[in-house]
Amino acid sequence: MTIAHLLEDFGIRTPVEPVSSFSEEIVEEAKLVSFEKGYTAGWDDAIEAKDKETTHVSATLATSLEDLSFTYHEAQSQLMESLDPMFKVLTSVILPDTMAATFGHHVIDHLNEMAKGQINEPMEIVAAAGEGNAIRALLGEDPTFNVRVREDANLSAGQAQLRVGKSERELNSEALIESIRDSIDAFSYQFKEDSHYG
Repeated sequence: MTIAHLLEDFGIRTPVEPVSSFSEEIVEEAKLVSFEKGYTAGWDDAIEAKDKETTHVSATLATSLEDLSFTYHEAQSQLMESLDPMFKVLTSVILPDTMAATFGHHVIDHLNEMAKGQINEPMEIVAAAGEGNAIRALLGEDPTFNVRVREDANLSAGQAQLRVGKSERELNSEALIESIRDSIDAFSYQFKEDSHYG
């Protein structure tokens, strides 16, 4: 037995069918279309990746800002809560004591301000009962000021009336302290309201 049946016979010629030929233009156009599809797909993928990254960064930033805002408001609230007792001590003890200790100087300062350009006019200080001597001591023996000091039982401590010629001024340290107290209370109330309702 021979192996001839296993080998190809090159002696017989078979007709070759022609391969359909493509023109060079068709091949170039197919390449161009393929390139455009690939380029467009790559561009779309890049835009989609950028959009995802932007969305992620925006979400992270929003979360960070919310955390920061909460931390800021929380710290601000704690600060106000810790300052509230200090404000109460300030307006109920420190300011009244300071005003009482310096009230005479305050009266003299206002009198000096009112007397500018009116030295020859009569000057008068009306003080609460018991405060006249302290004011007289602050005035001293200065002959340039001819100031009459008298006491009025209707005035309370920390009140005085000043007259220079026809000008008058009333000093009321208790009203000033009450005004400061009201301002602090209003600020605290407004802060608490803003904290609750945003």
